Amino acid sequence: MKKVTLLLCLFASSLGLRGAEAAPSYSVTVDFPYASKYVFRGVQYAKESIQPSVELASGNFYAGIWTNQPITDNLDNEFDFYAGYGLPLSDTVKLDFGATLYYYPEADTSVYDSNTFEGYIGLTGSVSGFSPGVYAYYDTTLKAFTLQGSVGYSVPMATAGTSLDFSATLGNVSPDSGSDYAYWGLGVNLPYKLSEKATAAIGVQYASTNADGSDDYVWFTAGVTVGF
Repeated sequence: MKKVTLLLCLFASSLGLRGAEAAPSYSVTVDFPYASKYVFRGVQYAKESIQPSVELASGNFYAGIWTNQPITDNLDNEFDFYAGYGLPLSDTVKLDFGATLYYYPEADTSVYDSNTFEGYIGLTGSVSGFSPGVYAYYDTTLKAFTLQGSVGYSVPMATAGTSLDFSATLGNVSPDSGSDYAYWGLGVNLPYKLSEKATAAIGVQYASTNADGSDDYVWFTAGVTVGF
């Protein structure tokens, strides 16, 4: 509850500050999506969930809070606190690096860590309409290295005022102890601009892994994003 209150305070404060500035040097993005499943790196962590987030960006710096809140029960809650810096290397390539603190308030600490810390570094770009990216992550708590590549492509649908946004992901998780596993995913999203600052979107996602006992997952998302 304290963290939800903090999100609301940050949001309210940002509105007040923006009202006092003629040309703000930062932006705030608030996202409120629903997901029929919560799947991360090919593994399902929760069933139906809402996944609100708030992000503050100023120049090349950004920081935010993302959370997963299951609808069907009050288990598997998660809060991710992250911050990073995107350094443009050219007009089409950016170096991105930062860190994330994952916090699981209801975790059974006799079995799982209640929080883990992960650093990351990656390159993103834009080539002939495609948006490729490659990232390396290392969780210092779980002692796990993850390498992930992704690509996105958007097909404009100007007459409908929207687009079809396709994405594909391929990654590999290598823990210091235990077996490596690969994961992959596909997604398509349909955004629709509600106003100058608000966008609604619906989408469908697929993910799977080659880990023992793994499953194929398909889930749906729908939400609204507002920028200030």
